Amino acid sequence: MRRNSVNLAFNLTLALLCVCLSGALTSGVARAAGSEPGKDIQADAGPCIAAAAAADDDKTIEACSALIDNEKAVRPDRVKALLARASAYDRKQLIDRAIADYDTVLRLDPSLADAHNARGELWRRKGDRPKAIMDFGAAVKLNPDHTAAKANYKSLSLELERIGAMMAVAGKPSFDCRKARRPVEKAICANAALADLDREIVASTFRTMREAQDPRQARELQRAQDQFIARRNAEFGKPGYDLQKAMRERLRQINGADGS
Repeated sequence: MRRNSVNLAFNLTLALLCVCLSGALTSGVARAAGSEPGKDIQADAGPCIAAAAAADDDKTIEACSALIDNEKAVRPDRVKALLARASAYDRKQLIDRAIADYDTVLRLDPSLADAHNARGELWRRKGDRPKAIMDFGAAVKLNPDHTAAKANYKSLSLELERIGAMMAVAGKPSFDCRKARRPVEKAICANAALADLDREIVASTFRTMREAQDPRQARELQRAQDQFIARRNAEFGKPGYDLQKAMRERLRQINGADGS
């Protein structure tokens, strides 16, 4: 009987010891985990994604900035946050900030055709055509089926061609200066602004005649142009005659706008 009591007491002691050891181990693990809070927990991308989905630019900038600056944010989430913030900056007309975000995105992942195209559109709006065409070209190279990038590359290429053509004739009138005989013609050849005006007047005259509804209207346009030339030739050099003013007025008459 006594032996049974001893055995029972030993078993109870052993059980209690196991419980105590288990509790101590559990407490130790808890303390160890608690000593480095959030060590392996990723930053929460939820608020940034939710704000972007709601198209709330201010909240998007605030929430995504917090995610971008969080060292625990994984690269894919940081890229998404940067893209969302760049779009928000774009809509708020903060172009330089948007470009800076796209710069960071493309450093993190240079393979994103959408980011190249979006940054190219911003460069184009800033008037930096060389950087824009490079970004559009990069986007098309990465994704030959990128519709927006292809359209942007084509339209900007045509624009650059037109600019190049305009630069080639800049400061040159509609006529051959080597054959200039009249004082007014020599004056136009000697002045780049007057030469550009002369070329614009002639080009606008041809355009309006081509777009005329009927031959009679085209003849009236040509007659008006001939009268302007005759008056210009006769009045140039006389007191009070302003050649540039007269040419600008003629351009306004042809275009029906400010002509500048």
